[in-house]
Amino acid sequence: MTGPRPFNPLHKRNLAASIAEALLESEPVPLGTVPAFSGSGVYAIYYTGEHPAYAALADANRDGKWWAPIYVGKAIPQGGRKGAEVDDDDAELPKGRALAARLKEHADSIRAAKASLSIDDFHCRFLVVDEIWIPLGENLLISRFMPVWNKVVDGFGNHDPGKGRYQGLAPRWDVLHPGRGWALKCQPRPEVPATIESEVAAYLRGRAFEQPARLFR
Repeated sequence: MTGPRPFNPLHKRNLAASIAEALLESEPVPLGTVPAFSGSGVYAIYYTGEHPAYAALADANRDGKWWAPIYVGKAIPQGGRKGAEVDDDDAELPKGRALAARLKEHADSIRAAKASLSIDDFHCRFLVVDEIWIPLGENLLISRFMPVWNKVVDGFGNHDPGKGRYQGLAPRWDVLHPGRGWALKCQPRPEVPATIESEVAAYLRGRAFEQPARLFR
């Protein structure tokens, strides 16, 4: 006779869900005003503006709903773990400012694309997480929300490849939202903005956005 499978709180699926739920319990803050803070972790960025390609997302995020991130990402400190520091409670203290720096980088990208985007239309949630659990949380958030800037309009999180490495194509994100100086040095893509906008509309069409808390039950 078989019975219900016992719940394992330490299964990686459940650990990932705990990270995702903790992130979603935090209050969104304007992306352009995130203060400096220590730690690495995961984050979700939300859009509430008037760009026609993202109308469905904006509707899902207005009025305090915050149901549909446009992008999900992670920030891991450069060089990885180099030994723990502990406080009086023997809890590891966050080191570096990888998460805050990553969010500032994203804010700068959006400001550079001022012809099509406004930083005032973006909010974010972020969560400082122990380094070893960060990929688990990010992977679950992306798989559940399928954010359009992760899945269709790729390249938002790209870095400047550096001098002598501009032979590659510019990211699709920079075709739809031009303005980043380094992307202008890359090779032009065959797509035009209208083509990518059509792909975004097709991707979002018919999607049923729901309260995020239900996604992890």
